[in-house]
Amino acid sequence: MSLHGNLLGPEPTRLPVDPAAAELRGGTDAKAVAAAHPASMIAWATLAEDALASGEPVTAYAYARTGYHRGLDQLRRNGWKGFGPIPWSHEPNRGFLRALAALLRAAEAIGETDEVERCRTFLADSDPAAPGELGLS
Repeated sequence: MSLHGNLLGPEPTRLPVDPAAAELRGGTDAKAVAAAHPASMIAWATLAEDALASGEPVTAYAYARTGYHRGLDQLRRNGWKGFGPIPWSHEPNRGFLRALAALLRAAEAIGETDEVERCRTFLADSDPAAPGELGLS
């Protein structure tokens, strides 16, 4: 690295593997996983997505916001400075991106338009491929 830093912008943030992801893939109930791993973004994102699918947007909003804030904490601990790429292609980042997408959907369902636009911009800025991967394009 030069003395002037990366002229193209910050390096992409790549979060560490979330052990809760394996539990969810193994069929453990998402509420049990979130209780055992409260910092797990993927657990909160899964709960939010399930609540949305069940027609419970307020509950989904609460779950998604929890996952989103847990994700911001983890991103910062891993070098993210409040901007820069968070690539969808790096699987451990998907918990955060899914929580952000669920927050967007829940905000849309309850009519919180400012939050919808903020989430849409943040998601696209994180990785332009993410909205399409999450069915938001």
